[in-house]
Amino acid sequence: MVKSGNDKLDKVVADARRARDLRDQGYRERALKMYPHICGRCTREFNRRNLQELTVHHRDHDHDNNPDDGSNWELLCLYCHDNEHQRQLEAQQGNHATDSDKCTTATYNPFAGLKSMMEKNK
Repeated sequence: MVKSGNDKLDKVVADARRARDLRDQGYRERALKMYPHICGRCTREFNRRNLQELTVHHRDHDHDNNPDDGSNWELLCLYCHDNEHQRQLEAQQGNHATDSDKCTTATYNPFAGLKSMMEKNK
């Protein structure tokens, strides 16, 4: 029986996925033992029930750079991790804020007249 090109491709893809899963499992488990189960951006805390929502982010974006000291990792929740990668994509495409795009500081103070209103009620 002769294997078709698709069978060979399927095997290569399956092998690559298995290797990725093994690599991911290794550094994920190490990072979870090393760091507290808290998102490094939004500081959301995780427990056994929702730990699958905490991901390992590679600071240099190289998934093969997994030093034993964990210096290339940070734990991020799914949302912060997606946001980090979206920001990277936008920066690569040249979509970054310039000085003219930045918002100006708010000048409205909703509590400006509060002291005088409180004094009226006395």
